[in-house]
Formats: sequence, structure tokens, C-alpha cells
Amino acid sequence: MVSVFLRLRARWALFAATRQTLAQLIVFAVLNVGMTVLQLVLMPVAKALFGLTPLVDIGLQALPIGSDYFVFDYAAGALPEGGGGLAYFLAVQLTLAIAQVLNFFAQRNITFKSNSNPWIAAAWYTAAYVVITFGAAALQGLYKAPIYDLFITTWGMGSAGEAAADMVTMLINALISCAVYFPIFKIIFRTDPVVVIEQREPLGV
Repeated sequence: MVSVFLRLRARWALFAATRQTLAQLIVFAVLNVGMTVLQLVLMPVAKALFGLTPLVDIGLQALPIGSDYFVFDYAAGALPEGGGGLAYFLAVQLTLAIAQVLNFFAQRNITFKSNSNPWIAAAWYTAAYVVITFGAAALQGLYKAPIYDLFITTWGMGSAGEAAADMVTMLINALISCAVYFPIFKIIFRTDPVVVIEQREPLGV
């Protein structure tokens, strides 16, 4: 068993050395699946906790595009009649924030094995996270309401339909993030060459 593991490890090391970008993409995808599973676990918990608060009845509709479309569109009231209100918004953002913090360290240390300045990488990562969050939120306004209406009302699944809709919207959001993050990570998670300084013995007199 140990010898099989060592052979697989050696083959992977050779593959990673000759096909670096492809190997990084594979590890990136595996880690992202793990982060998506984590979000699928956290989202219902966060949504249930925030759903117990009056925040459900506080609407959040910000950054209008045109007359009736908002980048962040969480109308007051429980889904599917409302948009989940501030409670749904906070549940989504808290879940994403936890996953992305863990993802930062996992991708930096495991996928790209970066040795660049972590603070500079974190600053760029945060900027990318904000931009992607705004873009994903704008796209979510197109598919969130129809998905919840389909599962809860059209298919009559009730609370089970709401949980299923949570999973579908989270998966769509995760797929969008994955497609955008990899090329960004290739830039911000660099591996700078290590400079070795030789120490020479002083010349004899």
C-alpha cells in the first residue's frame, strides 16, 4: 500500500513539474469542490439563524441598473414571496466570506505554493473578491427568484424546495467564482525564485 502511494506521489510530482498549469487547475478544482461543500453546509445554518431575526423584513435593494433592477436585490419578506431581506443577504455574504478566507490560504499554500508577500496577495485577493461579489450579485438577480419560485411554488416542495433552491443558487455562484478566480490566482499567487547566497570562507593571509 505504501509503495503504491509512493509511486502515485512520484507520478504526480512528475506530472506537476511538466504540466504545471494543468496540475494547478486540478488541485484548484478539488479545493473548490471542498469549499463549495462547506458553503452548502454553512448556508442553511446561517440562513436559518438570520431568518429568526427581524432582518427578514428589512429589504436591501442597492445599486440600481435601470428602473427596476438592482445589483443587490433582497426585497423584504421570506422567499419566494419576498427576497429574503437583509437576513438572506447577510447569510450569503457570511458564508462566502468564511469560505473565501479558507480558500485564500488553501490555494496559496497548496495549489500555487506561493512564496510572494502574503499581505500584497491578500490585498489583491480582497479586491478581486469585492469585484466578483458585485458581479455574482448582479447575475444572481436574474436567476435567484425564478429558482426559488420553481422549487417552492411550481413544484410545491415547500421547505425542502427552499433548501434545494439554496443549494442550486450556491452552486451557480460557486461555478461563477471558480471560472473567474483561477486566472486571478495565477497572477497574485506567484512563486518567486529563491536567491541562494553562497558563503565563502575568508581568504587566508
